[in-house]
Amino acid sequence: MTPAVLYRDEAVLVIDKPAGLPVHRGPRGGASVEDLLESLRFGKRRLPQPAHRLDADTAGCLVLGRTKPALAALGRAFAEGAVEKVYWAVVRGGPTVEMGEIALPVAKRSTREAGWRMVVDPAGAPALTLWRVLGRGADRTWLELRPRTGRTHQLRVHCAAMGWPILGDAVYGAGEPGGLALLARSIAIPSLGVAAEAPVPAPMQRQGMGWTTKVEG
Repeated sequence: MTPAVLYRDEAVLVIDKPAGLPVHRGPRGGASVEDLLESLRFGKRRLPQPAHRLDADTAGCLVLGRTKPALAALGRAFAEGAVEKVYWAVVRGGPTVEMGEIALPVAKRSTREAGWRMVVDPAGAPALTLWRVLGRGADRTWLELRPRTGRTHQLRVHCAAMGWPILGDAVYGAGEPGGLALLARSIAIPSLGVAAEAPVPAPMQRQGMGWTTKVEG
């Protein structure tokens, strides 16, 4: 099934990647975005290529370059921090104030028994996430997250470290039913005139039911 196209011009595509679909093929096989690139060619000689990473369990905006120059321009934009990324998440519990930031360095740790994961580590790479509350419910909060750095699993590690893990996170939280409640809600690349917004998946809508404060975008 071809993912919905959220934005398309001659150089760039933004697709709505479903949760559970990895961007790249893994050593164990299985479906990935790479298997769908032919259906996203739209007449171009070359297949489009992903311009950045998005966790397999995270739904939402994924940017692809349709030409070599576009991929190079996208690479520069991401490397220079010139991409505006907004995520939505439903977390267990939540902060007591309405907005703030998380500045905690992260590093990769690996053991033979548990495999690898990211952890907060003073010796790790600097990581910064800005957040604000969009809605509150019974023992859960709907957050807007704006990562200012692009560390692996940054949002999941930061939320868990604050005591409000993202719902459905089996690695950094309790792994509740319904999948990871994390959405790459929108992305904008002003230098290329690119802007797109992804809809909230039905499972995440159900995870966020029962708000005492209405979620506002």
